[in-house]
Amino acid sequence: MRWSDLLRMSISSLRRRKLRTFLTVLGVVIGTASIVVMISLGLGLQQSMYEEVEQNGGTTSLTVTGKMGDGMISSYSYSVDGSSGEESQKYITDDLIKELKGLEHVKSANPVLNISALALKGKYIGYLDLYGMTPEGLKLRNIELEPGGSLPDPDSPELELVFGNSVVTNFYEEATGRGYWDTGEMPDIDLTKDQLFLILDQDAYYSSQNSPSVGMDEGAGGEGGTVTQARTPKKYVVHASGVVAGGTDTYNSNSYSVFCDINVLRSFLQKEFRGRAIPGQPTTKSGKPYSKFVYSSASVQADNMDHVEELADTIRSMGYEVSTNIDYINSMKKQFAMVQGVLGGIGAVSLFVAAIGITNTMMMSIYERTKEIGVMKVIGCSLKNIRQMFLLEAAFIGFLGGVVGNVLSFIMSAAVNLAVSGESMGISGSLSYIPPWLALAALGFAVLVGMAAGYFPALRAMRLSPLAAIRNE
Repeated sequence: MRWSDLLRMSISSLRRRKLRTFLTVLGVVIGTASIVVMISLGLGLQQSMYEEVEQNGGTTSLTVTGKMGDGMISSYSYSVDGSSGEESQKYITDDLIKELKGLEHVKSANPVLNISALALKGKYIGYLDLYGMTPEGLKLRNIELEPGGSLPDPDSPELELVFGNSVVTNFYEEATGRGYWDTGEMPDIDLTKDQLFLILDQDAYYSSQNSPSVGMDEGAGGEGGTVTQARTPKKYVVHASGVVAGGTDTYNSNSYSVFCDINVLRSFLQKEFRGRAIPGQPTTKSGKPYSKFVYSSASVQADNMDHVEELADTIRSMGYEVSTNIDYINSMKKQFAMVQGVLGGIGAVSLFVAAIGITNTMMMSIYERTKEIGVMKVIGCSLKNIRQMFLLEAAFIGFLGGVVGNVLSFIMSAAVNLAVSGESMGISGSLSYIPPWLALAALGFAVLVGMAAGYFPALRAMRLSPLAAIRNE
């Protein structure tokens, strides 16, 4: 018997029992859709991770940070005891950047300076997470800007800023302390057009706000003293050279950051804190500034992904801490695999229940077609053909349910992304993501489940006695 004949007989049998077939297929549809949608949630998180990694230099990126003598990372201000103490610490300096550039397999090495600053606009005040980077380092971040925007000009005498698309939500009314996260109302600030006052010396600003004149400078024995005026911090007029693309509710890895040219920022800091230690810079035990300017970290690009681990080991042997995007990806992949396994298992329960429905449908079909099976055996139809006919019937149920289930899963995925945006969950991109391979895998799995569920009923059909089957009423 030809395959076309077997397929025609299988479809004809299913069409004669429309309601039963519909209910059985419906079970497969629900099971397939459940698996696909559940796994798509985990894939959405994974896709978001890949986008975030791409925005932070890709898979060839390494982040180098300093290390204290006890193994702690040096990212903030530490006191070191004299010049000999300075040499015992591992700091990110210009000398290290030059050394990193000379290493084998290093494509580029750029310093990064991360500080906190204040910004004022009218009645509003906001905290800025400010990143000073080189032009090359900014380009490697792949920052997508709103039309008309550009990266900071390194030759500009002013401090040009690139604002994250959600930075405006960090501003609040200075008098009341209430902002967007309290009232739900966006501050009346247009970062693309408005000029802001930038304050680098936060301690001086708050001191001048809280007490116009600072208490007494006590003399010997604690008696007497003179009234000293609080230091007034300088307010630098700054403007945006660009704003990260996206609305205030659109999240990406750059949404809450502010970027500027590192050399311009460094000159502003040295001017503001002339004669004093810059916040975030290490100092000697006597409180004097460290002899060299120290950066928060260094962003290193390897020439090839295959050399990342080797390069990381080389830098670690120099006494520095190194983290790579590949380490981050591998770590997150393990977590996502667990999430997808749990979510997929929940969806698989529905498909398992559908498999029981297929088995029940096929068994009922055998009981109803016992005489037909007996006649087929008597006229010479082989046991193999009988088995193939029932397996095709079960596979067709799985195939039909898988196709409709995939269509339903795409609809459900779109509804999930429409109702719950990834940005509201703190991730970039969509919450649910269905790649083509997942839809094809789900379809194949549904067909496989259908055939597995129809296997034992097919064996029962093969074992029926021809004479007993013909006499069956």
